[in-house]
Amino acid sequence: MTMTDPIADYLTRIRNAQMVNQETIRCPSSKIKVAISKLLLEEGYITGYEVHDAAGKPELEVALKYVNGQPAIEEIRRVSRPGLRAYRGKDDLPSNRAGLGTVIMSTNFGLMTDKQARATGIGGEVICTVF
Repeated sequence: MTMTDPIADYLTRIRNAQMVNQETIRCPSSKIKVAISKLLLEEGYITGYEVHDAAGKPELEVALKYVNGQPAIEEIRRVSRPGLRAYRGKDDLPSNRAGLGTVIMSTNFGLMTDKQARATGIGGEVICTVF
């Protein structure tokens, strides 16, 4: 069966794993999932990630982060989806929870956070929000 939205699947795996306090998750790897993982690591939401070769196919392993037994990610949700894309211009960039959360965006210069997009002065597609 084909997957219509692999990014939503990746975010759901993170959300579900943190609800049951799993240490790591594994999912099929792609460039965009690795880029999202890199941003989550830079923002301090996960402790690490690695790409492994499993039966000839790349597999992404993400180490989840917990603070005092609570997940570091309280909420992670997909904004732009295949059926309804969400684009924002440089003057209309979203902020998550008054700047306390992170918005991951896809721009002409690759994936970046809302803060980086504001500093660069560019807009793009809003991939997901993390708090």
